[in-house]
Amino acid sequence: MDRSKLSDLIAWKNSPDRKPLIIRGARQTGKTWLMKEFGRRYYAKTVYLNFEKNKRLAGLFTDDFDISRVITALQAESGLTVTAQDTLLLFDEIQAVPEAITALKYFNEDGPEYHVIAAGSLPGLAIHKGISFPVGKVAFMDLHPLTFTEFLHAAGDSALVEMLHSGDWKLITAFKTRYIERLRQYYFVGGMPEPVVQFARDQDFKKVRDLQKQILETYELDFSKHAPADIIPRIRMLWNSIPSQLARENRKFIYGAVREGSRAKDYETALSWLIDCKQVYQVNRVSKPGMPLIAYEERNVFKLFLVDTGLLAAMGDLDARILLEGNDVFSELKGALTEQYVHQQLASSETYSVWYWSAERAPAEVDFLLQYKNIIVPVEVKAEENLHSKSLRSFRDRYNPPVSLRTSMSDYRREEWLVNIPLYALSEAGGILDSYVNREL
Repeated sequence: MDRSKLSDLIAWKNSPDRKPLIIRGARQTGKTWLMKEFGRRYYAKTVYLNFEKNKRLAGLFTDDFDISRVITALQAESGLTVTAQDTLLLFDEIQAVPEAITALKYFNEDGPEYHVIAAGSLPGLAIHKGISFPVGKVAFMDLHPLTFTEFLHAAGDSALVEMLHSGDWKLITAFKTRYIERLRQYYFVGGMPEPVVQFARDQDFKKVRDLQKQILETYELDFSKHAPADIIPRIRMLWNSIPSQLARENRKFIYGAVREGSRAKDYETALSWLIDCKQVYQVNRVSKPGMPLIAYEERNVFKLFLVDTGLLAAMGDLDARILLEGNDVFSELKGALTEQYVHQQLASSETYSVWYWSAERAPAEVDFLLQYKNIIVPVEVKAEENLHSKSLRSFRDRYNPPVSLRTSMSDYRREEWLVNIPLYALSEAGGILDSYVNREL
C-alpha cells in the first residue's frame, strides 16, 4: 500500500520551519501505518510510543516539560539513542496523555531540531478541556481514506493511474471497461486501509464486509467512550439515519427524518461531535456563487456525507452481487453511492472548498459548487450515462461560470462551456480546471 500523503511528510521533514506535526483523521484511516512507514523509509531510527498502551509514559509530562529530560526518558523506554537529525519520534494515541499534547509546544520552542509526529483519536483529542493546546506551535495534516487512485495502486493497477495522469483521453477511454470494473469494486470496498488490503490480498467481499462492520462497531463504541452521555442516543440516531437521508431524491439533510418531530436544536450538539471526529462531512448550501463562497453559505441547509463510501455500502447492507449486474451499482440507493464517492474524492484532494447550490423557488440544484483557486465551478454528478443537465444549464445561464463540470460514466468530452469527466478520472479535475484558472488571471 502507498499513500500520497507520504510526499507531504517528506516536505515536512525537509522544511526549515518544521513544527511538531499532528496527523488528524477518522479512526481506522491509517494514521499509525502512515507514521511508521514514513519512519521506515526516510529515517535511520524510529521511536514509536503508544500512549494508550504504555501507562508509564504519563509520568514523563507530570512534573515539567524539560525536553532533554523527555528525550532521556524516551531513550530509556525505546532502547534507542535519539539523534535529532536521523530519528523520528512518533507519539501515537496521544489523547491518552493530555499533557503530552501540551508538550508539543516545548518541542517546538526548546527542541525544534527534533522530528516529532503525533496522532490520536479525534474524539479523544476533542474532549480534554483545560489542557493547554499548543496553538501556533504545531502543524496539522488531515488523513482521509484511500482515494480511488490510491485504491488502484493497492490493487496492483498502478499503470492505470499513470495512464490517468498522462491526460491521453483516447488511451484512457480504450481502457474504460477496466476502470469501471475497479470503480464498482471501490464503491463496495471503499478506502479504509484494512478492507482495501484485505481485498487486494484475496478479493473476498465477505471478508471485506466483515472488516467494515467491525469499523462501524468501533465507531459506535467511540460514541459511548468519548461523547457526553446525554447526547449518545442522539448521535446514534443521527448516524444511523445518514444512509436513508442520502437515498432521498433531494439529499438535503432533514432533522425530522432522524426522528419524527425533531428540530435542529435537538441534534446540533450530536452533529457537531460527529463532524469534529471526521466521521461525517457537512456540505452547506450557498444562496449565490459569489467569491468567497463562504460569505453566501446557509449553515442550516446542508447535506451530510460519511467518511467513506465503503462504510456507506456496509451501513446500507449493499450486496456484493450487484457488482456482477451491469451498472446497477451506480444507481443503487438512488445514486447515493455515486454522490458519496464524488464528495470523498473532492474532500481528499484538499484543493477544493466544497458547497452546493439550489434555486430559491425552483427545482434546480447543482450537486457540488467548488471554489478552486480564483474560480467557482459547478459540478453535476450523474450515476450512469444520462447526460441531461437541466440544472447545470440553468446555473450556467444564470451565472455564466468560466467552466462547468459534469462527472458521469460517459467518456471525457470537452465542449464550449462544459467538460464531462468520467467518474473514474475525477482525480484529473484539478489539472483540467487549471487551464480555466489561468484564463481568468
